[in-house]
Amino acid sequence: MRLVLIADTFPPLCTSGAVQLRDLAREFVHQGHLVTVMLPDADIKNWWSIEDMDGIRVIRLKSLRTKNIDYVRRTLGEFLMPYAMRYSLKKSPLANEKWDGVVWYSPSIFHGPLVQWLKTKNACKSYLIIRDIFPEWAVDMGLMSRGLLYRGFNAIAQYQYSVADVIGVQTPGNLSYFKSWIERPARRLEVLQNWLAKPANRKSRICLDKTGLIGRKIFVYAGNMGVAQGIDILIALAEKFNDRSDVGFVFVGRGSETKKLKNLVAEKQLENVLFFDEIHPDEIPDLYSQCCVGMLSLDPRHKSHNIPGKFLTYMQSGLPVLANVNAGNDLAAIIRNELVGQVCESNKVDELYLLANRLLAQIDEDPTLSNRCLALFEREFSSKKAVEQIAEVFYSA
Repeated sequence: MRLVLIADTFPPLCTSGAVQLRDLAREFVHQGHLVTVMLPDADIKNWWSIEDMDGIRVIRLKSLRTKNIDYVRRTLGEFLMPYAMRYSLKKSPLANEKWDGVVWYSPSIFHGPLVQWLKTKNACKSYLIIRDIFPEWAVDMGLMSRGLLYRGFNAIAQYQYSVADVIGVQTPGNLSYFKSWIERPARRLEVLQNWLAKPANRKSRICLDKTGLIGRKIFVYAGNMGVAQGIDILIALAEKFNDRSDVGFVFVGRGSETKKLKNLVAEKQLENVLFFDEIHPDEIPDLYSQCCVGMLSLDPRHKSHNIPGKFLTYMQSGLPVLANVNAGNDLAAIIRNELVGQVCESNKVDELYLLANRLLAQIDEDPTLSNRCLALFEREFSSKKAVEQIAEVFYSA
């Protein structure tokens, strides 16, 4: 089939979303489909640019800037993005291209108008991959009230949902949010698990044996460090271990909270914590081979369910997880049922500390722990499974 995949992130960006979409596009190609990835880009000089990336045709379309700017300009840029992309596409060699299906990735919530236009133009179905439910999570976090701004964003999100023939959410717990959406005829709602392909095993620029943490059992966090992650509790956990010479903590990535977290570590004079800048995804396996535990954290104010991409990278590398998540999150049940780590739902550092020690003991005593992590990944989170599930929608159209 000839498919178009619309998103606002893709390599060379190293975000988890960019890596997921790269892996999804590669697997579509591997399964014999012709894939065009369509992206907004504020930095190209012309209306469009086209490149080939591992057999994937990538078209970047001129649009306003939406990254690393203030919220007002970002919102305006995102609102105008689908219209700018449509205008730029009409000027490109792909203006009259025909596609058998449209797949798009949210976030962002703003692609609806472009998807609707392409659906109508090609008389095809569309599949929405939704990885977070905005603006609901922003309200849960206290970042937004249910006022005028919320109603505006919610209207945009609802329009996006109305354009979709099929919506794939990432956990069963998110199905209930769309109970009114699914009441309309000819709509389909399903769980589409997160996915990752096997990365290339590139030597990591981070060598922990050349740091002050040499010889320690390392708890690693690799990914975004923003408000939604609530990483302060992981720093508090490191403080609990500060008097132990056998345990260390490593944080790799970037995000709005990074500077604050570094200042917190300096203020507490923690000698067991190191921060590193974001590394290429292909360096992740080598980094994890130097570690014992993968950490993840979600702000306890979340009410929706989320399986962060870093959880998949931990499982893929056979790394058991220590998680602090919002109460009732589907991820907690997965970790417990699959016996792949320890999970805290109370957001209390004392409980997290007890669980961390329990996990360290489990690593020493249970030689099958790593294999369970690997088996869970292969069974539930492969890109092959995700592509087969999405493609089935268009085969049956």
